[in-house]
Amino acid sequence: MRKIYFILFSIMLACVSCQWHLSNSGNDDGDGKVAIERYDRLERHFLTSLDIAALQQMKTEYPVQTRMLIENVLQLGRVDEPDITTRFLSFFQDSTLQVLMADVEAQYSDVSDLEDQLTTAFGRLSEMSPSLHLPSVYTQIGSLDQSIVVGEGMLGISLDKYLGTDYPVYLRYGYTDRQRAMMTREYIVPDCIGFFLLSVYPIGETESSDGHIARIQYVVNRVMGRKIFTDANVKAVEQAMARKPAATIDEILGSRE
Repeated sequence: MRKIYFILFSIMLACVSCQWHLSNSGNDDGDGKVAIERYDRLERHFLTSLDIAALQQMKTEYPVQTRMLIENVLQLGRVDEPDITTRFLSFFQDSTLQVLMADVEAQYSDVSDLEDQLTTAFGRLSEMSPSLHLPSVYTQIGSLDQSIVVGEGMLGISLDKYLGTDYPVYLRYGYTDRQRAMMTREYIVPDCIGFFLLSVYPIGETESSDGHIARIQYVVNRVMGRKIFTDANVKAVEQAMARKPAATIDEILGSRE
């Protein structure tokens, strides 16, 4: 089994070392447009209606997503353990998680804007590096831990981490102003691109994590077509790259995983 790395939201914020890995698989609906799989809806349907058919669909149609959610995101145990369904249901009886599920459905009833942004961003990545294998993308509901999960050719967006700067649950749990400023819909696609790139181009053993993440953020800015990350480290990369306008992603970010 390939290694899977789960990316904490605070990693990109704090610019500290982390590990990502991603491999193969496609991400579009046949005409080049990214189609986001709404795994979160199936998850919510099972957790709120106790529909066994929904659970079977989770296991048969989304086995990797279900295993990653239960074993690695929620850390409830192995997906094949006899009582894992009971643990899964019990975990989401928490009142805060019930509210999160309802608010995710309300805020993300339509994700076509995210699909359009990802289509454009992945298209630019492919132009910059045609050999990159782009991930399939899906949405899920976690437990305020990981914002993005990456593994086995897939990229999962935990929508519960993107409910807005002034979202009451974030305020209650003490997220800082800086963190909450990035826990918005506008940061989903930049996070997806940044986390994907860091999975392909991990931090080297002898290099600075701050410097490497600044280069990742520089590429994200280029792919998004606007300056999302603007701290001093990113500005230093911009100045260096001004002398190398034709530099490839490999030349900017180094060796691939």
